[in-house]
Amino acid sequence: MRTASAPRTAQPTAPTAPPGPAVTAPAPAQAPRWARLAAHATALCALPSGLWRIAMASGVYVGYGDEILREVYGIPGWGIAYVVGLSVLAELAALFPLLLVTTRRVPLRPRTLKRLAWTASAALTLLAAWQLVVAATVESETYLAPGTPRTVWALTFAPLLAIPPLLTAVTASYTRRHRP
Repeated sequence: MRTASAPRTAQPTAPTAPPGPAVTAPAPAQAPRWARLAAHATALCALPSGLWRIAMASGVYVGYGDEILREVYGIPGWGIAYVVGLSVLAELAALFPLLLVTTRRVPLRPRTLKRLAWTASAALTLLAAWQLVVAATVESETYLAPGTPRTVWALTFAPLLAIPPLLTAVTASYTRRHRP
């Protein structure tokens, strides 16, 4: 038994775009050379203090006596993992500005990355200012031997003070390039 089928009617089709190139949002401008250099400099600023900490964890004399290393820093022991981990974490954080100058795809939306960058910039600026105030006003016990060890310590940690202005400059450049 055969049934009669209903005649086919033409289905309405959606209007199509005129032929031609696909319309896409314009790509943001490439970061200026100075911003790329500042982003790389930020990563390098964290390196001396990280190497100093790793030397301390490795048993190289950095100005602390064995008793101070053992009792205050837990070296040898868990303190090694803490000091090396802190160095790695600081260096990873210092690599963040490279996300702001890369031409590759970034896993965050520009608006989210801008907010994160400005927050990090403000937090690091406040932290650096606080550290300078504490260093200038409070006599702290560093346990470091006087003379060369303190000078080496100061020289290895001083570049960290350059990170907030460098990050702020790179963030401002990123914000200008990614305006809606």
